[in-house]
Amino acid sequence: MNDEHDNDRAFYGRRKGKALRDGQSHLIAEALPRLRLPEGEIADLKALFPQPVEAVRLEIGFGGGEHLLMRMRESPQIGFIGVEPFINGMAKFLAVAEREGLTNIRVWDDDAALLLPRLAAGGLDAIDLLYPDPWPKRRQRKRRFVSEHTLALFARALRPGGRFRFASDIDDYVGWTLSRLLVSPDFDWTDERPGDWRTPYPGWIRTRYEAKAVREGRISSYLTALRRAS
Repeated sequence: MNDEHDNDRAFYGRRKGKALRDGQSHLIAEALPRLRLPEGEIADLKALFPQPVEAVRLEIGFGGGEHLLMRMRESPQIGFIGVEPFINGMAKFLAVAEREGLTNIRVWDDDAALLLPRLAAGGLDAIDLLYPDPWPKRRQRKRRFVSEHTLALFARALRPGGRFRFASDIDDYVGWTLSRLLVSPDFDWTDERPGDWRTPYPGWIRTRYEAKAVREGRISSYLTALRRAS
């Protein structure tokens, strides 16, 4: 497999949808700069947050933020980094986080593949990649986020024993991801029976993307892998 990341080809689609409302524009102008990760190397991830945190987790492509917000609420002792280049999704997420006064969050509004090398090695406890764009056409597949290169970036950023979760309703992308996990020297796939990867994660909240998949008759898979100790 030749999955080397091309820095000139982003793994996301649109950056902006409908025109933002005044309140949303204010959030992008005021809250986003305050919560956006700093440029350059980030040596201490826990120091990013205003309150002490026990661990730091990353969610890539959080969409409207339904899952990320739920995890933030249930685990205030955990610091979260949310990545979402789509400005409308970012604005929707910031509106809820600001309204509820959630402080255990920092965000990034660009390509996660360019962020990962800047994070402290072993600084993440978990990475979630939930319903990423499948780029289904053969000529588009180089834009899929999961590759040998990005799995290596995940492995560098995760602590030993750290968790990687991948969920999708596109069987081809599930197979694509699993085939790369199985040959990765850095990860162990933990699911043992079909029921393991067909069962949503504990405390799972159905996102609007998953609701659409269910309406259209697609079945989701929920893969889990752990970072090897060595």
